[in-house]
Amino acid sequence: MGLGGISIWQLLIVLAIVVMLFGTSRLKNIGSDLGSAIKGFKSSIKDEGAKDPVASERREAEADPKDSTPS
Repeated sequence: MGLGGISIWQLLIVLAIVVMLFGTSRLKNIGSDLGSAIKGFKSSIKDEGAKDPVASERREAEADPKDSTPS
């Protein structure tokens, strides 16, 4: 048994059907578009954290509770 009751043969059949329907060039384009979208999302998250120093200090304080002094 594979993932959730799906065997490797069933996964291979589904993969073959997807390749026949879309073709390898379209799947390659979809993969590269998805990769660039994820890369852009990550860079925008990093840029947003660098633009807002108060929020980045707050995140650092929440991540490292030993630096905060108890009241």
